[in-house]
Amino acid sequence: MKRSDPATPDSLKRVRAMPTEPERRLWVRLRSRQLAGLKFRRQVWLVDYIADFYCADLSLVIEVDGDDHAVREAADRHRSERLAREGFRIVRFANADVLSNIDGVLETILMTARQNPSPSHPAAPGGALPLPPGERGI
Repeated sequence: MKRSDPATPDSLKRVRAMPTEPERRLWVRLRSRQLAGLKFRRQVWLVDYIADFYCADLSLVIEVDGDDHAVREAADRHRSERLAREGFRIVRFANADVLSNIDGVLETILMTARQNPSPSHPAAPGGALPLPPGERGI
């Protein structure tokens, strides 16, 4: 099954049972809220597709593209557009990036997460904090 094909219950079981090496390595770093306390799930069925990793708090999909990505670029683009129309943000990484620069991949994920933080993971304040109710600034 190609990852860009629509998902079925059987295909979901297969991809969960047989992750690629880059997926395994990234999952080791994303699981158990290790990345800034963000909760990621692995191999999630979204809008008829299986997302490699998904953070529901941020509606963030992380895809790890194999070596055949260039061959199925149009299908992946269609899949990304469909997910985006449903409100998901998608970040794609090549297998080679995950294998050779996992820290850079994790930093990119964090930067993307900070662009639109969830209420349970607010961004750091960018200026002065608001005064408590009833107090005035001088």
